Amino acid sequence: MNAHHRAWPRHLLLSAGSLTVLAPFAWMLLTSVKSRSEVFTTILPTSWHWENYAQAWQAAPFTRYYINSIIMTVAIVAGHLLLDAMAAYAFARLDFPGKKTLFFVLLATMMVPTFVTIIPAFALITVLDWIDSYAALIVPRLADVFGIVLLRQYIATIPRELEDAARIDGCTRFGVFVRIVLPLARPALATLAVFSMLFAWNDFLWPLLVTNDDGMRTIQVGLSVFQGRYGTSWHLLMAGTLTATAPTVLMFLIFQRSLIRGLTAGGVKE
Repeated sequence: MNAHHRAWPRHLLLSAGSLTVLAPFAWMLLTSVKSRSEVFTTILPTSWHWENYAQAWQAAPFTRYYINSIIMTVAIVAGHLLLDAMAAYAFARLDFPGKKTLFFVLLATMMVPTFVTIIPAFALITVLDWIDSYAALIVPRLADVFGIVLLRQYIATIPRELEDAARIDGCTRFGVFVRIVLPLARPALATLAVFSMLFAWNDFLWPLLVTNDDGMRTIQVGLSVFQGRYGTSWHLLMAGTLTATAPTVLMFLIFQRSLIRGLTAGGVKE
């Protein structure tokens, strides 16, 4: 049996898995272009109603939802890239008292369920009077333990000799971080950016808690309100959901190579 014949079961299994993943998106697309009467009666629409997207966009303030989500997502991704990288470099390269203990405590926080920390975080936001503000959406999530651990493990693979050579040439510690470490850690930073973007854009619970004003809601919270308001109009709901899903799918398709390289590559290129 040649290699081609041995590979077909694996290709068949992968194709079946791909169809399973794509099926919900296909159902969303087909439902979004059906008439209201065809939602549960036909698989394929008899006519394609692309005007459903315009109706869904006008039925709720989606423009404002998108603006809020974009502002929140960009700020959170920038915060993760900056603050997580600085903390990761400190844990990977600097020597200070209690370093290992602090890192283990940091790792332990990853085992704490998010729901445990939501109540005290919400109480703090309330005391600061940040409800219905970008500060409430952004500040509590500017840093992330996962990002610190990911970057710390990646930075640890970068040879110290490169940093020592830069220090001998007169580069400061911050200069080494900016000019040596960050450029070499670009694959890991790209990976963190993708994960952070997906997390921020798709987050639902926290924006739901800290926003009461419809003008401050994000796209995911806006969809839930839209569903409650038009619960029987599934064709409009699917149109709104598809427009909310498109940015994350596009982001993944553009940066999938960087994502894979960041998870598998070493710190130094040959």
